[in-house]
Amino acid sequence: MITKKEYFAQLPKEIKDGFSELQIGKHLRKAGIIKACGYSCLSIFQLLFLLVFQYRNWYHALQSKKAADLPGKDTIYRFLNSSTYNWRTFLLSLSSEVIRRVKQTISKRRVTVFIVDDSIYSRNRSKSVELLAKVFDHSTRQFVNGFQLLTLGWSDGFTFVPIDFALLSSANQKNRLNEIHSSIDKRTTGYKRRLEALEAKPNMVLKLVEHALDKGIFADYVLMDTWFTHAPLVEKIHSKGLFVIGMVKQLKQRYLFNGERLTLEQLYRKAKRDIGKKETLGSIHATLHTGLPVKIVFVRNRNNQSEWLAILSTDTTLSNEEIVRIYGMRWDIETFFKFSKSFLHLAKEFQGRSYDMMISHTTIVFTRYILIAWQLRKEEDPKTMGNLFLFLCDEVKEMDFKTALLQLISLFQTLAEAKVYLSMDIFQCQLSNWITSLPRYIKDCLHISVCES
Repeated sequence: MITKKEYFAQLPKEIKDGFSELQIGKHLRKAGIIKACGYSCLSIFQLLFLLVFQYRNWYHALQSKKAADLPGKDTIYRFLNSSTYNWRTFLLSLSSEVIRRVKQTISKRRVTVFIVDDSIYSRNRSKSVELLAKVFDHSTRQFVNGFQLLTLGWSDGFTFVPIDFALLSSANQKNRLNEIHSSIDKRTTGYKRRLEALEAKPNMVLKLVEHALDKGIFADYVLMDTWFTHAPLVEKIHSKGLFVIGMVKQLKQRYLFNGERLTLEQLYRKAKRDIGKKETLGSIHATLHTGLPVKIVFVRNRNNQSEWLAILSTDTTLSNEEIVRIYGMRWDIETFFKFSKSFLHLAKEFQGRSYDMMISHTTIVFTRYILIAWQLRKEEDPKTMGNLFLFLCDEVKEMDFKTALLQLISLFQTLAEAKVYLSMDIFQCQLSNWITSLPRYIKDCLHISVCES
């Protein structure tokens, strides 16, 4: 077995220690990501992990002076294109390890959340990619060639950990440009993930949550935006023992209140007003058509008194401020998507045509983020260094109500068709703050300049 590590030796000590501390090799073996001869899977994984820190992509690595020490192109592509490696098991195993370590440093009273969201995985210049589809990009209001990257993450308000994902094509065959390759072995995990790509998004959300729970990863709440907060999915998640907090749109959906079936706007008019509070207009207790009790909080737009947002919670015991504060933790996943695309080369580093390659490379990108998030946690939270500081240090700061409210208020704009979009100025500010907090050696590795942070 060839295990050349010259390239790995150039990584900063902190990240090398992270590989050992989080037992990356063990998680790879647990997922069946092993080889009988040649370069070990761990050494290939390390090399691919390092690309973003040392080279722009694999092509530039092969053009470098160290090309003679690197595996051949065929070795790398066989690794990425394997349909037998269970990348989901690897990611779930690694993320559960990090979450376990994070939970050892926080009190049991601290709120933890699952966050669900999707982002466009663009392959707009491709034509022959397996399962390529025309998907709708809500930010540009246009269809693009690519996939929808549906992601489930975990957060305690400071550290975000991506747990699982599904790379969705389209359930509508008319929107799919290519189908599953006929040569794929139907017994493999790769084929099963291809079938998932054809699932409806709400069904996959529930499956991702189930995968996390089966792995022993738990949270107090599931946070969702308006695209997911619909009664059937809310009911199914609640049946798993999880509370849901999500923003809701003014649709035709009816809520039961005092025996009446009312729209969201009608509930707003009947809501109990928060006297003396400028930010939250009020709240109301209602019931979904499935019979599930919910509390809906209405938030004011300071710039336009006639506009408001509504946040639904299945935990009806929470105060209005606490519902807004917890929902504010959802922005962690927006930072994750932006950082992964801008700095970790999500959907950019390899342009292969196989679905397996997109799954494997996305998992490697998620691993990069997990290790960076873990190193940031250790930099900011001394309790991860040992039990010596356990009772001497305060917990890393949770998101407070004021911060959550400011982020929420930023959503207000004059909207067409009752759609809600994120203010890019506020979002860019949040991302910049997160990048600024990164340790210096990570910024140096990712070539992030001071002006970018």
